[in-house]
Amino acid sequence: MHESKILNHLGENREEYFNAVSPPIIQSSNFVFHNLDDFRKAFSDEKKHSIYTRGNNPTVKILRQKLAALEKAEDCLVFGSGSGAIAMAIMSQVHQGAHVVCVQNSYSWTFNLLTEYLPKFGVEHTFVDGKSLEAIENAIQPNTTLLFLESPTSILLDIQDLKGCAAIAKKHGIVTAIDNSYSSPIFQRPIEHGIDIVIHSGTKYLNGHSDVVVGVVCSSKEIITKMFYHEFMTLGGIISPTDAALVIRGLRTLPLRMKQSDESCKKVVKYLENHPKVQSLNYPLSPSFPQYDLAQQQMSGAGGLFSVYLNTDSIEKVEAFFHKLNHFLLAVSWGGHESLILPFCAFYNIPGKKDPEKPWNLVRIYIGLEDPDWLIKDLEQALEVL
Repeated sequence: MHESKILNHLGENREEYFNAVSPPIIQSSNFVFHNLDDFRKAFSDEKKHSIYTRGNNPTVKILRQKLAALEKAEDCLVFGSGSGAIAMAIMSQVHQGAHVVCVQNSYSWTFNLLTEYLPKFGVEHTFVDGKSLEAIENAIQPNTTLLFLESPTSILLDIQDLKGCAAIAKKHGIVTAIDNSYSSPIFQRPIEHGIDIVIHSGTKYLNGHSDVVVGVVCSSKEIITKMFYHEFMTLGGIISPTDAALVIRGLRTLPLRMKQSDESCKKVVKYLENHPKVQSLNYPLSPSFPQYDLAQQQMSGAGGLFSVYLNTDSIEKVEAFFHKLNHFLLAVSWGGHESLILPFCAFYNIPGKKDPEKPWNLVRIYIGLEDPDWLIKDLEQALEVL
């Protein structure tokens, strides 16, 4: 199905909704039935019928159809946050005594789930260097049920060989899942490389307007149906119909936003990677990136996120660099219209908190939809303080 049809027409049965161009928001918690036969029929398949919005809602269903089609998946569920989607996907594939292999440098709440929460229920884990297929295979144990990937990772931009990982997992009879938030389905479709479950923090590119928190899980009908009746319905981490409508709105412009952010980012990266005040730069589609060839094979673009190590021996100078910037906002996340910066020195010297392992001269930068030359001039004048 053509991308334009997915984003602008799929699931939108306009004749059912007064021929409205935009689908209505069905802001109802409950749905009525005219007779007992209809009621019984609905309860025989709660995933298909609207009974109670905690399960199925017409507006949310439109969003699910679009997201599944974008990822070339059979089905999809949406959750109240990206971390919720990660938790539901992982929990759906483990049991007491199970073992998870997860790549290093993954999202912090993925790390917390595996190290702090699931061990209480007897679920073990091993973190591996995802750049090495050998390390991944060596980490698999007889009780391993899941291989969890994040490619690229959102800070150091590490990449995993998706086809290689899928082959290893199938050889050992385990499920593969990936956090695909960095690339969006516009630039990377892991299911085409053999991955079983694809997860997104839809808060980022999919919504794209920094006004909704949402998580996405795409997979086969079998996996999604099982997840619906267990983790989804039981734990109730749903998205509201209003938020679903906002994400549908955001999807209309997803290809345009991804293209603009990607092109602008390449221009900013080209400026920074040769700058004397930049020690090194992490960006998958830069020829100097160690995994550049692999990135080209499985990604058609990289979006707007990258990180740099500033060339300075003073944390005070990194802080001065940040405070000199005028056009970048200090914030976590990414994927909206606004350009962001996250200097890791901000995580140092927080009362009651341990300093992070990542060095204080590491800075993550997201390039949004502003004029890239305008952003480069801002970076240029701020780098002068180093």
